Amino acid sequence: MASTPRRRESRPALNRARVLQGAVRVADERGASSVSMRKVAEELGVEAMSLYHHVTGKDEILDGIVDLVFAEIEMPGDATGWRDAMRRRASSARAALLRHPWALGLMDSRRTPGPATLTHHDWMIGCLRGAGFSLRKTARAVSALDGYVYGFVLQESSLPFRTPEELEGVAAAMVDAFPDEGYPHLTEMIQAHALSPGYDYADEFMPGLDLILDGLEALRPAPDDPLT
Repeated sequence: MASTPRRRESRPALNRARVLQGAVRVADERGASSVSMRKVAEELGVEAMSLYHHVTGKDEILDGIVDLVFAEIEMPGDATGWRDAMRRRASSARAALLRHPWALGLMDSRRTPGPATLTHHDWMIGCLRGAGFSLRKTARAVSALDGYVYGFVLQESSLPFRTPEELEGVAAAMVDAFPDEGYPHLTEMIQAHALSPGYDYADEFMPGLDLILDGLEALRPAPDDPLT
């Protein structure tokens, strides 16, 4: 009796979206520097040359995966004001960057941003302008907010601990290495704050963001002031 031929496992058709999704997986696993036509093709189980039917090269892939990260960031349309919108947007941006930490060095470095990137920036500027911020103050607000989010995620991702137990061990070793009576303010911060029950560095994010929003609110003109 003749054997039945084995059916070849079918793959979804290759297209630009699949190429970019494969590139994101490579970047998530190995970092943005590992993204290449060859590595993406290996991730997708295809020949590298087949990618050129859908993207022109590595630069287009990097533009595309940055755009995918921007597409993950919320642009609240139901916010109760500019401050609520900026809080939700910042929280969403932090979450997206923690999922894709490689994007930190690429978010604002691409020369040909995609539609999600452009839409995101346009929404943010429009939200602040609609709240009464002048063009100059809007530019400063965007810079301050993005600098805070990017910087916080960079620091958060670089911490030498992930759990309260690891934090306790790192902090104890650090304090033990201090000379007697040395660094009293740092010692107090570690022992009375960082080592307090339930402490999580991530909990510093929203209070720090509110400090920035308080400062921006002070810059916002009264409703009857000219938008200059």
